[in-house]
Amino acid sequence: MKILLTILALGLISTPSYAQMEHGEHSGHDMSASEHMMMDGDAMSDSTSPEDMTSEDQGEHKMSFKQIEASHVCMVNDTAFDKAQIPVEVDGKTYYGCCSMCEARLKKDAAIRSAVDPISGNTVDKTEAVIGAGADGKVQYFENIENLNQYAMDNM
Repeated sequence: MKILLTILALGLISTPSYAQMEHGEHSGHDMSASEHMMMDGDAMSDSTSPEDMTSEDQGEHKMSFKQIEASHVCMVNDTAFDKAQIPVEVDGKTYYGCCSMCEARLKKDAAIRSAVDPISGNTVDKTEAVIGAGADGKVQYFENIENLNQYAMDNM
């Protein structure tokens, strides 16, 4: 049943013009996170319906924002993935990108390597941040785990 629902969902969200695009043709930063996730096919997903979940799964589903490893994040598109991304060394720090275009952007654009903590409002380097991801795969960067937990509680 889960497979059938997933196939149906994928068929509903794909578009012909998007389906024709090759991975290397996107501009990374111009693409929405959902478009980027559909193209890569391995971004975080949460397609299990509530009736198919165990009570333990339902509890986890309610907490849909959780900490994620930096290596599983495209730091250009701020999107979480199920597998490790391309490590990009810049000034002795390791950032991550999902493709060669994101890798190049991380190397040349210093602004893309930092983010604003949504709780404190302070700027954080993405390599030093605590990173949290929502069920939609979008990530936020935090100064500390307390801010991530606060954000998760505020967005339940």
